[in-house]
Amino acid sequence: MTTSNKVHTALATALGIMAAALALFPFYWMLRTAVAPAEGLTTTGLSLIPGEFDLSNFIRAWDKANLGQAMLNGIAVTLGILVLQLLTCIPAAYALSKFRFRGAGFILGLVLACLLIPNQATMIPTFVGLNLLGLGDTRLGLVLPFVTSAIGIFMLRQQMMAVPDAIMEAAKTDGLGPLRTLVSVVVPIAAPSIAAFSMLSIFTHWNDYLWPLLVARSPDIMTPPLSLATFQNADTGFDYPALSAAAAIVTAPVIILFLLAQRHFVRGMAGTEVAG
Repeated sequence: MTTSNKVHTALATALGIMAAALALFPFYWMLRTAVAPAEGLTTTGLSLIPGEFDLSNFIRAWDKANLGQAMLNGIAVTLGILVLQLLTCIPAAYALSKFRFRGAGFILGLVLACLLIPNQATMIPTFVGLNLLGLGDTRLGLVLPFVTSAIGIFMLRQQMMAVPDAIMEAAKTDGLGPLRTLVSVVVPIAAPSIAAFSMLSIFTHWNDYLWPLLVARSPDIMTPPLSLATFQNADTGFDYPALSAAAAIVTAPVIILFLLAQRHFVRGMAGTEVAG
């Protein structure tokens, strides 16, 4: 390796470390605040390491915000959305990638057009419609608007397009129908993209705040992000240590999930090629 290459490598490494440090610092500060005593947090000055540790913030956060119930609600809503999205996105992507029928291009265009429309633009009409159906303030109301996903259909279609036609013909020759071909051939090949989309869906809906804020008015169906608002008081302000402790508890499951599935997530987002 030449001197120039060594300099470029060292510079790239340094920039990467700096970028990682900047990205991770808010998480560190959240944990640092979560273990700091509530008294004197804003009066003793800033320090990277607190002078003393107070783990009672986690107990107070769990009890005051009713995090146990909120996390169960979050799991039910997030997994319910994921299952419904996989049941709709996988067949839709399969049809758009491997079948030739009139209107396929138009349907694909509609899917791509949906990617351009932010969720916030349709929330109020959707909210009004759900209330007219009597689904406001229900768990079903939290799930129903996300029964399918345009980005999911597009991601999975792109992966399924890479499945060689020779494999599809071989499956047909072996007597496999369209459904068995999807389950036995296409889904295993598209597994990285399915895993990547599943991770995106879980991250998005576990952390979603705005839609649950509109729909969930009863404390017993609040999701984890809504429970964090418990620590805001109009008179006394935020209870920052308990808020940070609650945020750490809420964030922990998705971080652990990502660490366990990061290889599949990276492969799926990179668009794993299919050997012919």
